[in-house]
Amino acid sequence: MSRQSSPKDLSLKWLELFQICARKGSLQAVASETGLSVSTVSHHLRNLEDHLGVALFNHARRPMVLTPKGQAFLRNIDTALYAIRQAKAEASAGAVAEASYLRFGSIEDFESDITPELAVYLTEVMPNCDFWYHTASSHEIIEMLHNRKLDLGITTRPEELMRDLQDRPLLRDPFVVIAPAASSHSVADIVAGKTALPFLRFSKNLIIARQIDTQLRRLGVSAHRGFECGSNQTLMAMVAAGAGWTITTPLLFSCAKRFQPNLRMHRFPGKSFSRTLTIVTTPDCAQSVVDLVEEKTRALISEFVLAPLHNSSPWLKESFYLIEKGS
Repeated sequence: MSRQSSPKDLSLKWLELFQICARKGSLQAVASETGLSVSTVSHHLRNLEDHLGVALFNHARRPMVLTPKGQAFLRNIDTALYAIRQAKAEASAGAVAEASYLRFGSIEDFESDITPELAVYLTEVMPNCDFWYHTASSHEIIEMLHNRKLDLGITTRPEELMRDLQDRPLLRDPFVVIAPAASSHSVADIVAGKTALPFLRFSKNLIIARQIDTQLRRLGVSAHRGFECGSNQTLMAMVAAGAGWTITTPLLFSCAKRFQPNLRMHRFPGKSFSRTLTIVTTPDCAQSVVDLVEEKTRALISEFVLAPLHNSSPWLKESFYLIEKGS
C-alpha cells in the first residue's frame, strides 16, 4: 500500500474504531455500536491506514479480515488502549461520592437478596450518580461489557478469555443435586438414571447448562431429560412438586426459599465440580467504584447466602465460599 499524505498526529479515535472493527468484522456493526455513519467509520480507518502506510484489513473479504500487519498492530494497541482507558477512568473518577454514572448488570442469581441491598447501598454512598441496572444471562452481560453498554457486571466466569475485560473472582459455587424431599432414592441412583425421576435441566444456551453437560459427559452419565427451561425458580418448583430432579448450585438453591421445605440438597456424587461468580468490568470503570462494589457484595453474600446455608448444611463449608481477593 503506497503512503499518501496524512495528518501529522495519530488519532485516538482511529485506534478505537480500528479495535472495534477488528472485533466486529463489519463497518455496519461498528457504525451501529458507535453511532457514527458507515462512511465516517470507513473514512477514519482509511486515514489510519494512510497514516501508517500499510493495509490493516483485507477490504475484499466479508466479514473484514485483518492482514498480518493488522494483526500485529492490533496486539500492540490493545495494551495501549487498555492503559489509556484505565488512566482516563481513574483521572475522572475522583471520590466515589462524586461518581456521576454507572451502568451495572447482574445475573438473576442475586436478585432475591444481594442486588436489592447493593442497589440501596450504592445510592446512599454515591448520591450524585445516575444508575442504570440490567438483569440478563452471563453471556449477555459479558457481550454488553465487550460492547461498552455496561461498565460493571456480576456473572458466571466463562471458560474462554475475556480479552479486554477485567474480572475479580467472588464466590466458589459448587454444583449439587436437588431432589424432591419425599423421594427415598439415593442420590447416586437418581443421577445414574436408575429411578423414574427425569432430569430437569437448564436451557442449553446458558453457561451453567454447558458446564453441567460437560461434567456429565466426563462421567459418562446420560440422564433421562424430561424438562428444560432458563428459570431456576421454575426448576425448583418442578422438583418440589415431585416432577423430577435437577443439578444446580447452593446460591441458586438459596434463591428458592418458598420451595425449600419440599426440596433436599445433596453433594454431587463422584468428582465434584463448581462454577465461579465474578465481578467483570471494562477498563473505563474506575477502580474506586469497583472496590466499593466488591467489598459490599462480599459482605452481602456472607450475610444472606453463606451464613444461612453453612448453618443448615455444614458440609457446604468446604466447597461453598468466598474466593480470596487477588486470586
